[in-house]
Amino acid sequence: MIRAFADGLLAASALLVGASLALVHRVHDRTLGLIMAFGAGVLISAVAFDLVVEAIGPAGADEISIGMLAGALVFFLGDLVLASGGASRRKSPRGPDARASAKAIVLGTVLDGLPESMVIGVSLLGGQGVSLAFLIAVFLSNLPEAMSASTGLAASGTRPSRIMLMWLCVVVVSGAAAAVGYGAFTDAAPGTVAFVKAFGGGAILTMLADTMMPEAFEQVGPATGLVTTAGFILAFVIATLEHAA
Repeated sequence: MIRAFADGLLAASALLVGASLALVHRVHDRTLGLIMAFGAGVLISAVAFDLVVEAIGPAGADEISIGMLAGALVFFLGDLVLASGGASRRKSPRGPDARASAKAIVLGTVLDGLPESMVIGVSLLGGQGVSLAFLIAVFLSNLPEAMSASTGLAASGTRPSRIMLMWLCVVVVSGAAAAVGYGAFTDAAPGTVAFVKAFGGGAILTMLADTMMPEAFEQVGPATGLVTTAGFILAFVIATLEHAA
């Protein structure tokens, strides 16, 4: 469980890194969009090869499909509720509303990170380590989120100390979620673990389609597709090398 907590912290630590960079140096929107698009591609690849493919065998196609649909629906409903509270643009909040929606941004970020953290914890079951590709994917997806949101919050007048405390809390929650994911399914059957991975994969894909990719396209335009594909290829190569080792 300690290992799961540590891996969850590591993946989420990008939030602190991104926030620190944004508060020290002005990051252009296009740069954030490029990082977001690249991170989306890495995450898509990680979902495909580290979650869905590995779920085949312990679970059948029906179970995997139901798990992914369940994860997508739960994320969609949660996102719908948070969007009404001001978290609809949590990746790139701007203007006077950003300060008022700080709480919603925190809750939205936690919602985004819960499936990823849960998968990190579950991946450690049976003595297996977390895929390097998946850890990189989660790290890269968190980096632009904190950079963009921190820039918007700082511009609206939120104190840097409060912004950093906000992200620190999210990082700790992410680590705890990974530990809970590990502890809750320690004695679960392989089919159940596969279902949980599929559930996380569905939630992550929905998050990408609802938040990261649309906002990346706003900043980057048509080049978003090329950058996303580059991220996918990188994660695919890493996953291939890991399996060959």
